[in-house]
Amino acid sequence: MSTAYYILKLLHVIGATVLLGTGAGIAFFMVVAHRTGRIAAVAEVAPIVVLADLVFTATAVAAQPLTGVLLAWEAGYPLTQAWILMSIGLYLVAGAFWLPVVWMQMRMRDLAREAAATGQRLPAEYDSLFRIWFAFGFPAFVAVLAIFWLMITRPTEWPL
Repeated sequence: MSTAYYILKLLHVIGATVLLGTGAGIAFFMVVAHRTGRIAAVAEVAPIVVLADLVFTATAVAAQPLTGVLLAWEAGYPLTQAWILMSIGLYLVAGAFWLPVVWMQMRMRDLAREAAATGQRLPAEYDSLFRIWFAFGFPAFVAVLAIFWLMITRPTEWPL
């Protein structure tokens, strides 16, 4: 394999690691802040969660398809291979859950800031958004884990 292949592979692996790691980290910190029951904690953590998602996750989300296509091309894999098509499909599934989550995080951040500033309780909208945000994390996380499995194993046969 060429040097370009290994550079692309390194970038692709780093991007995948950032996607998985930032997603897990964001979820962890938001859940922990929420579980404290302290509005001030949520109001302090939520902006950091939004920033991390926009800086790290969004960058990786943009880089992964680019490095993936270039890596497949450099390695000689047709994009029509089943494991690549399944990975792309799962990536779209993860993205379909992630995009609304970004908006939800921004809205929860704003609601927490407002509640902290006014000394009010978090509104019912926050609780509703948090439950949906939490639920949306599971299919996105499972999709990313499945993509890792496909990238590692590159199965040529399907048991279906």
